Amino acid sequence: MRSSTRRLLKTIGWREWLSLPELNVPHIKAKVDTGAQTSALHAVRVRIDRSGVTPWVEFDVHPFRSVDLVTVHCRAPLLETRKVRSSNGQIEERPVILTPLSVSGIIFDIELTLTNRAQMGFPMLLGREALKRRFLVDVASSFLLGRPEGVKETRKLKKQPTKRLTKKTK
Repeated sequence: MRSSTRRLLKTIGWREWLSLPELNVPHIKAKVDTGAQTSALHAVRVRIDRSGVTPWVEFDVHPFRSVDLVTVHCRAPLLETRKVRSSNGQIEERPVILTPLSVSGIIFDIELTLTNRAQMGFPMLLGREALKRRFLVDVASSFLLGRPEGVKETRKLKKQPTKRLTKKTK
């Protein structure tokens, strides 16, 4: 990569706060993983609806890893299903959606596979296809883009009743 190109790319850490605006997920902590080709999102209760002309996938997201009290119900067009080899070597068929991602005000579409990441350290994994020609990754640093406003209050959610957000796209 040329040094002039390198200067134009924004540097991010190995973990960052991101947002998925069309899925109504204003903040989600992600692991930036240059070893993973595709990005992945922790999704539960995944259901594919092929009854119409366009297949849709419905799923729930828990954007805060340690707090299952916040559930965002999502609905998005199904791009395809894809066989993906996970970090433990297992091959899993996953639904894939195309959705906008916001990284520090930079918004672009990414492909996201939907899978249960409950046992993983982060609810989202940002893979190299999303990073390519957009960001440099400083693997020695974390949260170079800062903490979004309001994120500190998420620890207080453990004491509150379940909050369910619903946003249906298109």
